Amino acid sequence: MLSSTTRTFITKCTSSSPSSSSSTFRNQTKMDLRTTFRVRHSRSSSSSPSREDCFVDSKEGDTITTVSLQEWQGWGTTSQLPSMVVDIIEDMKDLEKNMDSQMNFGGIGGKLKGNFKVQEDKKHRATYQALNDSEKKLQFFSARQIACRLLGSKGYLCQKCWLALEDCMCSKVIPSSLWHGMRFWLYMHPKDFLRQNNTGKLLWQTFGVQAATLCIYGISEHEEVMWNAFEHAGKDMVWCLYPNKNALTKSVQDIVFHPEGFDAHQPKERAQLVWGEEDLPCISLTTLGASSMHRLRPQPSWDRTCTAAAAIGLLSELHLHPAFNSHGLDNQADMLEDSVDALLEALTSRRLRMGRSITRRERHKGDVC
Repeated sequence: MLSSTTRTFITKCTSSSPSSSSSTFRNQTKMDLRTTFRVRHSRSSSSSPSREDCFVDSKEGDTITTVSLQEWQGWGTTSQLPSMVVDIIEDMKDLEKNMDSQMNFGGIGGKLKGNFKVQEDKKHRATYQALNDSEKKLQFFSARQIACRLLGSKGYLCQKCWLALEDCMCSKVIPSSLWHGMRFWLYMHPKDFLRQNNTGKLLWQTFGVQAATLCIYGISEHEEVMWNAFEHAGKDMVWCLYPNKNALTKSVQDIVFHPEGFDAHQPKERAQLVWGEEDLPCISLTTLGASSMHRLRPQPSWDRTCTAAAAIGLLSELHLHPAFNSHGLDNQADMLEDSVDALLEALTSRRLRMGRSITRRERHKGDVC
């Protein structure tokens, strides 16, 4: 069984209505309060140019946020600007005024720097500790991650490809239409949001945001939309790609599809669709090789791959299924693979320009059959 750092869901589309006729594949990562989050080490000043960007609102006394709805949706989402993210940005702006000091961002991930970081860190830790509900703590953690990444990436990253503006690869990505009978949902960890070597972004960059939809873990506005879509489609029309290793899985060839559709009015309990005893049907792939991205971003073990490679493998295996072999999914897999190659080329060129190695130390240990 394969696993990935981003989870993917699918909904199958029928002819009854655009929204009820959608197959959703979901690529999942185990993310709960027990998760140990990866720590990113800052680059040395000798390996990359320093980056410090300051952001100040336009007019004194205005209550408008630093991030507009248009800017938020420009990063690849179709949702409204999350309210908790707005609140955190406003709190940071208030702290900026009280300290009479501007926010500075720099380094990997556009992290806060300097004295403002010290004071903001004290404040957000106190807020986090004061929350009694574990779900609210999770939402606050996710919202703060998103807020800092939005502010720190402003004017530095391309909104479409999430690369530094001088490394933008958008002109090399050829948009393609995904078969209308399926839809990808990418359930993403907040620390993967705006990550330059993230490959999940390639799905909506290639197929569009209506065919590949971003859902950030812990952002209630995102999760509500995703789970509502799953409920509307029906549990039998939703599959999870790369599930928990303890979950029962099926291969693509084992899936039973129902071309006649389903009863959209059949009552469904939300608890059965979330993480209760009746988990979502899970798919594992059988013919997936290592992604070309592994040269720059090796996985923790040989049985794992990047999100885009998982989607490519899925499309390729679906093409071999009798119910799908007339929909050109093999060509769509090729288009997505071209996007992966474009990302690899852009990241490799950046590393060479900065005098950094273009090979990464293997992270996996031991042999995996």
